Amino acid sequence: MSKVRTMSMALCAGVLLVPAAVAVVGSTAAADTTEKLHVDYESGTLDSGVDGLSTSAATAPDASVVARPGHEGSYAVQHKVTLGDPGYESNGAPRSESATDLLPAGRFDVGDEQRYEFSVLLKDWKTYAPGDSEAGDIVFQGKHSGGNPPAFYLMAQRNAIAFRSPHLDRQSTVVEDLRPYVNRWLSFRVDARWTTDGTGYFKVSVRLPGQSDYQPAVVYEDVPTYQPENPAEHGYVKWGLYRPSQSIENGDELTRIVQHDDIRVSDLP
Repeated sequence: MSKVRTMSMALCAGVLLVPAAVAVVGSTAAADTTEKLHVDYESGTLDSGVDGLSTSAATAPDASVVARPGHEGSYAVQHKVTLGDPGYESNGAPRSESATDLLPAGRFDVGDEQRYEFSVLLKDWKTYAPGDSEAGDIVFQGKHSGGNPPAFYLMAQRNAIAFRSPHLDRQSTVVEDLRPYVNRWLSFRVDARWTTDGTGYFKVSVRLPGQSDYQPAVVYEDVPTYQPENPAEHGYVKWGLYRPSQSIENGDELTRIVQHDDIRVSDLP
């Protein structure tokens, strides 16, 4: 039976939420890792000096740019999407993203146990008010190749940040209120064991401004994590901005901008 753990005690929609003291068990505690990829943009270029790193296919000149300052360095990457403008679309959808699809160091497959870390800044983010659209803006994805839906993603939705696994049909809030952190760097960590049976897991941790270390947010245990709908050669990660459910007709915010920095892919022991 699969298990879900987060940081408060409640029973809601059949999901058990437990206190932080319990969530530490089996969570993202310190672990010896082998870093495979670190994208820090200190080269001042969109590919961060990493040969093969895919950059945005959106054609607008400001859909993807190098911005400064970065999270802990001089530079970060900035992605922008304006609804209704084809210059901010890729593969027919409103998105501007970077990806590790072509990088062996940025891929995952069945049997891998990996850690994904990134820092994100929601730039001048218009926060949610009653009556606004409740669609989410995706800022990081773990994807299967072959045009498959993501295995997981993190998104800003309403005034929270949520972690979702589409094929598990599960979603959990990992930052309750993003409003104090607009224009400030937030850091996230996702540990994953990639399996086709019920032995996999997703473990999500968050480091908010002012915190010295990551704090456990949610754990999905004893679940199949590698479940592409179509044949997939491998998995990979993407970061930027993807607005799959937004439209001008729905009254969604016309333009959104995010910045990313310090993207890391590491093997867990």
